[in-house]
Amino acid sequence: MCTCGMVHALLARRSPAVTFWATPWSAGLLWAGGVKLKVEGIENIPKNQAVIFASNHQSTADIPVLFSILPLNVRFIAKHVLGYVPFLGWYLRLAGFILINRSNRKKAIEQLAHAAERIRAGTSIIAFPEGTRSETGEILPFKKGVFLLALKAGVPICPIAIEGSAQLMPKNSWNIQPGPVHVKIGPPIHTTDYKDEPVKLAEHIRALIIQQNVALGGKGGCAGPSKPTQTPPPLSQPSPPAPP
Repeated sequence: MCTCGMVHALLARRSPAVTFWATPWSAGLLWAGGVKLKVEGIENIPKNQAVIFASNHQSTADIPVLFSILPLNVRFIAKHVLGYVPFLGWYLRLAGFILINRSNRKKAIEQLAHAAERIRAGTSIIAFPEGTRSETGEILPFKKGVFLLALKAGVPICPIAIEGSAQLMPKNSWNIQPGPVHVKIGPPIHTTDYKDEPVKLAEHIRALIIQQNVALGGKGGCAGPSKPTQTPPPLSQPSPPAPP
């Protein structure tokens, strides 16, 4: 099964067919674990356009959750060390997933430039801007790499909030416990208004994800440098004029 999956990944490296294995595997894994998945906002997924899906990260279960609900040609951004894990790493590399070496700035910049080319060519990306799984369920401050990538690729960002996966598969555990997981997909946010301002873009997207997470019954965000004092207005609304 693993060999067939890797051969298929090699043949379908730049094709939506790469999810041929990932989608049924994810759905089957969640079903076998007794996960009850509830999704809001499917209609917000852009059609016929590449996009970056930015999600909070509560547990390893987030990966099959997102693979099972996003019907697109998608790849994950992952730590480069996962590329060295037997079978998993081979599949990630063969299928063209984006592996970033965050400990080597020069290498990371090169990898992000390559990722931007992939996105412009039509591949959507799933990213966890926190950079790690939250141990408390609170949304951590965001790193700016994902937002630099969105600006470089010139594509919108679709904010996603996940709530409940931490109880199913806590950090440092591979056992799935039965229970509900709620996912809320927000409308895509265009990045053209944030040229050369990745930190500001990160704050905006994080505020939206926090808002969505709270609406699902989550804890929202922890205090941090990227947490704004209030949710900014939607991009579709013009900013009020400055006082004279």
